Amino acid sequence: MHAKRILIVDDNKELRALIRMTLELSDYDLFEAQDGDDAMKMIPVVKPDVIILDIMMPGQFDGLELCRKIKSNIANSATKVILLSAMSQKADIDQGYQAGADVYITKPFSPLDLLSHV
Repeated sequence: MHAKRILIVDDNKELRALIRMTLELSDYDLFEAQDGDDAMKMIPVVKPDVIILDIMMPGQFDGLELCRKIKSNIANSATKVILLSAMSQKADIDQGYQAGADVYITKPFSPLDLLSHV
């Protein structure tokens, strides 16, 4: 069985590093994308089991749009999407779940909370 593949998608390099540090102690294969456009190119190649996704990102795809695209593609429908966002209003969270997110975590986040959902 292969190690769980995790794609971290966030335009903030420091935050990607923090998420990587949180996860690298476990046996995961970690990949990073700096925005939704980058992630769209990587998903068919990497075939991640879990995608940790920021909502507010530059480029053609923000996190919500990317989540919708991932979940609407039958090849990725089993991929778990964790939205990680500073947008913490109930309406924002509802939008995240409507886009197809499996989990919605607000920033600042607990690394242990993130780990428990991965």
